[in-house]
Amino acid sequence: MIDLIVSQGRVADRAAWMIEGAARTARALEERYGLKGHYVGQPAPHADDDWSVALPQARETLVAVREAATESIRSDNLTVLINNTCSVSLATLPVVAREHPDAVVLYIDGHGDFNTPATTDTGYLGGMVLSGACGLWDSGHGAGLRPEQAVLVGSRDIDARERELIREAGVRVIPPAEATAQAVLDAVKDAPVWIHIDWDVLEPGSIPADYTVPDGMFPAQIRAIFEAIPAERLIGVELAELNAPADSERAGEAVAVILDMVAPAFDAAAARP
Repeated sequence: MIDLIVSQGRVADRAAWMIEGAARTARALEERYGLKGHYVGQPAPHADDDWSVALPQARETLVAVREAATESIRSDNLTVLINNTCSVSLATLPVVAREHPDAVVLYIDGHGDFNTPATTDTGYLGGMVLSGACGLWDSGHGAGLRPEQAVLVGSRDIDARERELIREAGVRVIPPAEATAQAVLDAVKDAPVWIHIDWDVLEPGSIPADYTVPDGMFPAQIRAIFEAIPAERLIGVELAELNAPADSERAGEAVAVILDMVAPAFDAAAARP
């Protein structure tokens, strides 16, 4: 079975349609798999603010997401989070590390998200998610993920200082061209797996997303990863950063591509007794 948790509170959103993108994805999953999502947070307008402002504003949403994720991860169901931004994972990755200390986090993202308040050039909270979960700075929402448990997949837009932090911490990186199903299986070995995806990991034009950069992965690569990970080892999935087009037809096409990519794992989970 699938537990569906949907973030609807602003968590450092800098684009107008991220919350709607999460809602559209969730509604499509509800319809396809007969689910009833647990919607968390109240929408608020996007803003181009610094992490020091966005983080306290998001506290209520992050606490609620953490509680929902904790309850789900302790069940036998597949935990699925549909997040408006990657920043929501500040609440979830520490829970994964606590409940499954041996888990590997596949952080599938066009960026490293390994900056800290001391290294960020943009002040964007979403660029400091993985480093926060690994304890390089204190988000106020926990840490505990060992850097060697994290695998950056498809990451290519990484700042110079951020790259040095990644190297020093021992986070593994699989570039887009090398992100095959076999490479991912070699990285996770026999460990439980948590998958985080920011849609900017894809080649621009595949899915509407902010912060896209060229030379990305393709939907077929993402689907192949979901096909390869044994269903019994997949703890949970986070899907984030669909900047939903205002045009309903285009938004529906984007969601259909997403559902096709994740279908191998979701179909298996839905079929569990």
